Amino acid sequence: MIQVTTLAKLPAAYKVLFTGFLLVIGVGLLMAGFQIMETHGKADGKPGLSYNDIVYSYYGNRSGSKLESMLNGQMKAMAPDEVRFTLIQWARDGGSIKDWSSTIKPIMDQYCVSCHGPGAALPDFSQFENLKKVAEVDDGASIGSLTRVSHIHLFGISFIFLYVGWIFAMAQYPQKWKLILISTPFAFLILDVLSWWLTKYIPAFAWLTMLGGFGYSLASTIMIFTSLVQMWWPEAKWPAHWQDKTR
Repeated sequence: MIQVTTLAKLPAAYKVLFTGFLLVIGVGLLMAGFQIMETHGKADGKPGLSYNDIVYSYYGNRSGSKLESMLNGQMKAMAPDEVRFTLIQWARDGGSIKDWSSTIKPIMDQYCVSCHGPGAALPDFSQFENLKKVAEVDDGASIGSLTRVSHIHLFGISFIFLYVGWIFAMAQYPQKWKLILISTPFAFLILDVLSWWLTKYIPAFAWLTMLGGFGYSLASTIMIFTSLVQMWWPEAKWPAHWQDKTR
């Protein structure tokens, strides 16, 4: 059992253990940011994460099909323009099976089934029935996908915040701000997940998704940075406000 009460006084073995964990989590947060930019961030076909990206991801772009949204968004670079236009027009014309064998399936075989093929984790677009589903009006994330992603985020990420907060709880930091920082990621995680469901039905709530992700990312970054500094940086060089050692 750890007998000390501050990060600065931890044995070297615990400092190395906690440092490794915090560094991995920090890199993981960065990768999560890049992943969001590569998925949601391209939903409107423009670089960077925007309000419209969130709306299209959860509420959908109901002026067209999900296939069209993907081809104009994150899948835009996966096929030449003429191929994308052919698929988009096919979807707009109702996604008829009469064009499947002669026109659409060869395109799928050449450009898509390497990822969207039999046995892949992604939908199998080598089958007409599966492609037909995404050629219908884009109504955003399905209830099934929202349920799956929600419980994964709530169960998985909360454990990350638990351990980051537990380490930070040993930091020398003003008590009021310590409590705020420890609780903020949990509150904003709930806000983030709740906003997905709200945006599914009311697109104006997309702003909450952006706020939720920003809130828990900022609080986590502060806790990770502070914990690392207090474990390894001489106390004499700490900022003055850290000298409040009230726990």
